[in-house]
Amino acid sequence: MAAAADRPSFGLKRRAAPTIRWLFAFVAVTPFGAIAAALVSQYAYGMQPCPWCVLERLIFVAIGVFALLGLVWRGTAGSRVAATCASVLALAGFTAAMWQHFVAARSESCAQTLADRIMTASQLDQLVPSVFEARVSCADAAVNILGIPYPFLAAMLFALCAIAMVRALRLA
Repeated sequence: MAAAADRPSFGLKRRAAPTIRWLFAFVAVTPFGAIAAALVSQYAYGMQPCPWCVLERLIFVAIGVFALLGLVWRGTAGSRVAATCASVLALAGFTAAMWQHFVAARSESCAQTLADRIMTASQLDQLVPSVFEARVSCADAAVNILGIPYPFLAAMLFALCAIAMVRALRLA
């Protein structure tokens, strides 16, 4: 079988496949953009976060950190470790967003749920309350933006991050 460079192009330009670096860059920027949007929603529009919201913020931070690690840690091993961790976290974030919408938002209290216990154990709600302190119940935090539930927007971003990191794994 001939190598790709030996194949005739017949005058057609092929779209370049995304490189691993671009995928990691996309996944490094996306979560921090999501957190920035959440903070604007919170402080400019008064949309206070629930325990699942702040857990999703924490997962976004972790995904962004692993994506940055993938950018700086050269080599196949580094790319695979970073992409694997970011993929697993993105799937966890997707699951948390779905749980928030379909289960937690329909309950009267989010107290002592898994999200509340994780955030309390991390003590981030004490260390960085402006970002990680849950201020309302999940039912009170159930809002739509342009008719789309906020957790669905988060789930979409988690899914995009997971897809990009799986693609990076395939390219590594």
